[in-house]
Amino acid sequence: MINFLVFIIGILIGYFLRQILIIKKEGAKLKEIEEELELKRKEAESILAEAREKSLIIIEEAKKEKERILEDILEKEKRISQKENILDEKEMTLIEKEKDLIEKNKELEARTQALNEKEKFLEKSLEKISGFTKEEALKILFQKIEKENEVEIIERLMKLKQQEKEKIEAEAKKIILEALPRYARSVVNEITTTVVNLPNEEMKGRIIGKEGRNIKHFENLTGVEIIIDETPDVVVLSSFDPVKREIARLALEKLMKDGRINPVTIEEKVAESKEEIEKMIEEAGRNAAYEVGLFDLPEEIILLMGRLKFRYSYGQNVLQHSIEMAYIAKMIAEELGLDPYIAKKAAFLHDIGKAVTHDIEGSHLEIGIRILEKYGIEEEVILGMRSHHETYPFANPYAYIVLAADILSGARPGARRETVEIYLQRLQQLEKIASSFEGVEKCFATAGGRELRVFVKAELVSDLEIYNLAKEIAKKIEKEVKFPGEIKVVVIRENRAVEYAR
Repeated sequence: MINFLVFIIGILIGYFLRQILIIKKEGAKLKEIEEELELKRKEAESILAEAREKSLIIIEEAKKEKERILEDILEKEKRISQKENILDEKEMTLIEKEKDLIEKNKELEARTQALNEKEKFLEKSLEKISGFTKEEALKILFQKIEKENEVEIIERLMKLKQQEKEKIEAEAKKIILEALPRYARSVVNEITTTVVNLPNEEMKGRIIGKEGRNIKHFENLTGVEIIIDETPDVVVLSSFDPVKREIARLALEKLMKDGRINPVTIEEKVAESKEEIEKMIEEAGRNAAYEVGLFDLPEEIILLMGRLKFRYSYGQNVLQHSIEMAYIAKMIAEELGLDPYIAKKAAFLHDIGKAVTHDIEGSHLEIGIRILEKYGIEEEVILGMRSHHETYPFANPYAYIVLAADILSGARPGARRETVEIYLQRLQQLEKIASSFEGVEKCFATAGGRELRVFVKAELVSDLEIYNLAKEIAKKIEKEVKFPGEIKVVVIRENRAVEYAR
């Protein structure tokens, strides 16, 4: 028991000693903290004093800046006030001037009205005295001036016209000479008459068949007439539709190769030929489009363009003509700084209506426009192609390019040919048009119908009037005559003095 009490007392004494040591340590730490706080307080007082000093300096500088700004504001207000005074003075001056101008304007109007009345009075007096109206007097005066200066006016007109012509021709030649040498397609015409050679004369009888049943069945299936005459070893296929004519040619060659010619075989070979021609048409259209670099054309457009492989105009293959035009239009557009893609597309598609003119009523141009609109071809392309016969106004620059490309392609040596009958009809029509004008004595179509020379009566047509006559004849030819290229109209007036020495 005693030991236990001693143990407890020992523990209590130890605890109290430990607490005393802890209190001593905390007192020392507290003293250190107090010393540190005192140090911080002194530093804070020093910083505060320094801050007060700086704030006083800043406040002083701010006061000075405020005074300077106030001085500037007062100076600006003073200047503004002076300007306002000057503006007020100017406004007053302008108001006074405006009043003066209004009064002067009223006075001027009154004088103008008086002068107009006097002028009208003088005109009426002059008309009464002279017996002519103002318009009649002016007409007489102008006629007199025109007559007195006729030679000078003509010379001036000729000079201006020549200068304009030389300038335009030089620019056009430059562009054409840049474009054409870059294109080197053959210009030799293809044969347009479909002639089929026979292995022997006996084949004619087999083609005709018993009581003509073979030839009749063949013609009914193909829509093509077979002409069999006395020409040895040859038959001629006749049809307005070139595709049907090509199907007939191919079918006839297949029949001769097979050797069996009867209605059943004819039906078989015609069906085979139709399939082959359809593939040929698609291939021709696709190859043509790829050749000129047009890869966005609808399938229907490609098929229609392929049909042009069997269509000819003045002996020129229309598909080859379209390809050629696309190249020429592209090069001209490049020279002019325009979009070559739109130009070649409009040129390539310009005659697409000719593919279906046998099936649809209307001109190939109107049909072509409807086709392009139906298949969503760009409006700019349609506007460019629709003026190649000048029946529509030129809606954009590409219309001029397509027309130029059409003329260049058709006018190239060997590109086109026409029958003598059509040629003579055009010459007669040209001479008839020129003869219909008053004062024309005689006229001649020369240079293969490319030039029309018109001789006028000197006593009826003056030198000044021949220019207007040439324009009128040219306009009438454009309206009434269809022709490739251009026709030059030359009006000639001459005076002859004849005397006899006896």
